[in-house]
Amino acid sequence: MVQAYILIQTEVGKAAEVARTISEITGVTLAEDVTGPYDVIVRATANNVDELGKLVVAQIQSVEGITRTLTCPIVHI
Repeated sequence: MVQAYILIQTEVGKAAEVARTISEITGVTLAEDVTGPYDVIVRATANNVDELGKLVVAQIQSVEGITRTLTCPIVHI
């Protein structure tokens, strides 16, 4: 199991709509609109890194209003 935080920048005024849309995607466990350098923070889960990549590229990045994403896989050291 792979978990990651996905930091998202959106078009101005689109953060709440983007967070709502992303929260409905299978594999997304949390989507919150926030303030700061990123507009939405997502926590996602996948079976492996390849599935995580597909989730981000094929589903999350296709949501209208997103301008940039940064995926941060969780590690247990």
